[in-house]
Parts: sequence; C-alpha cells; structure tokens
Amino acid sequence: MIITFYGVRGSIPSPGEATAKYGGNTSCVYIELSNGKQLVLDAGTGIRKLGKQLVNSDDTVNILLSHGHWDHIQGFPFFNPLYQAGRKIRVFTSNNSQHSKLCSLFDQIDGANFPVDAADLPSSSECIFDNVEATLSGDNIHIRQATINHPGGGSAYRIEDEGTSCAYITDNELEPPGKITTSYDQWVEFCRGVDVLIHDAQYLESDMPHKHGWGHSLVTQVRQLAVDAEVGCLAMFHHDPDRTDTEIDFIQQDNESFFRGRKAPSVSVCAAERMQIRLTARSGGQATIDIT
Repeated sequence: MIITFYGVRGSIPSPGEATAKYGGNTSCVYIELSNGKQLVLDAGTGIRKLGKQLVNSDDTVNILLSHGHWDHIQGFPFFNPLYQAGRKIRVFTSNNSQHSKLCSLFDQIDGANFPVDAADLPSSSECIFDNVEATLSGDNIHIRQATINHPGGGSAYRIEDEGTSCAYITDNELEPPGKITTSYDQWVEFCRGVDVLIHDAQYLESDMPHKHGWGHSLVTQVRQLAVDAEVGCLAMFHHDPDRTDTEIDFIQQDNESFFRGRKAPSVSVCAAERMQIRLTARSGGQATIDIT
C-alpha cells in the first residue's frame, strides 16, 4: 500500500509563507493498493493536483467521501478526470449523514456556483450511497466504515490490503460534549493494530472550551488513541488553518517526546503535502513503514 498526501489542512485553504512546509490545501489522500486499484479519500483542494496525475491513465477513480462539508469537496470541480470523455468515476459517500441522499461533490457543479453543470460532464460518474463495503469488495477493495462524531455525520474508513492496513478518520471528535455516535472504546477497536492511522488532530487545549463540540479532536486525545489501539504509524491530519509551520513543528517535537519509550506507535508524523508512506507486508507482525 502506498499513501500519498495531497491536502492536509482543515476548514479552509490556507496558502502562504507560514504554511508552505506542511501545505495549505484541504483534505485529499491518495492510496495505491497492491492489486493496482486506487482510492481517493476526500476531494478538498488537494485533489486538483492529484487530478493532473490521474488524467494520464484510464483507470476507474474511486473516491471515498468522509462527509460533504466544503473543505472536503471544494476541489472536485477542478479534478481533471471529470472532463475526460467516458472516464469512470465512482463516488462512495456516507449513508449515515443528515444529507445522505445528496451527493455534494456533484451538487456544487450546478452552472450557478460553478460555470459547468454536472449533467454536461463528459465523464461517466456516479454516486453510491448504499452497500459501499460490498460494492468495493466486489472489486477486491476491502474497507470497513464507522460513523464519525461530527456535526452532520459522516464516515471513517479502514482499508485492508494484502497484510497492510490504514484507518482514515477525519473530522472526528473523540470526546464530544453531546450525543456520542461512536465511543472512544469503539474507535480503539476500529483502529486496533492498523499500520497507519490518519486522524484529525485540529485542536490544542488552548482552543478549548470555545471549540468543544465543533467536531474535531485534540492532539493529546489522538496521541492516546494511537497508544491504546497499538497502531504502527500515526499521521496527524486536518491541521487548523491558523496553525503555522513552526507551530506544527512544535507539535511534532512534542509527539516524539510523548511516544518515546512507548510500545506504539513506532513512528508519528504531522502529515504534509507530498508526504508518502509505503507499507510492505511482513509475516507475523506489522508492516514495514517507509516515509518520504
């Protein structure tokens, strides 16, 4: 499995000198599986650059959408494969959100908010709401879903690939003040033993209590989840748009200090655009992890 980050920022794009190291594009992660299949996780502004790469093939594009908020969909109208005649694009979206029967990726391409109407796109595109796991399994792509704790709902995904695994959990509040859709203990089991955990870590203690209930997790909470679930690699994701490179560097330093001497995770990174994680299956244990 090869995981490449194209957008790691949350809420709104944040370009500029202060964010150039980790990147200012919103959520988009690309996964290449060992059987040649591919997955795109979310369609924030990072998907625009990914589209320039994918336009050179004719493979089916499978997009797993966590939820329909702007920072996870706003790059999709600029995704080049959309404009390839006959290119097959499948969007798998949550069936447990408040807007489960709307496909926000295409709804925004309406001729008014964007100068193209989705009905006029030359690609062969479809939205799939139900039986997501079974549909993908038929193509030898193996995932599990869990419901995120976030306003409006949505899905997290666990991906299994020939002895390697990755969990993608963004826009998730591990300890929400109101109704808990998925409990902390359930998240521990969902993430148990994954080689890579990509998790929303947007907030610090200094952001609280003002932002408690906004649907995002604290860095400290995500650290503990990685320990309790015994993951191989933690990739902190969905950085706050106001968080500078220097501030994220400090988080990375604190992570290294916190995890030193602990059994898991073996490595922790703050996700950055262009970062790539390669997983190689290893018999009898977690995969070999190579980060560039």
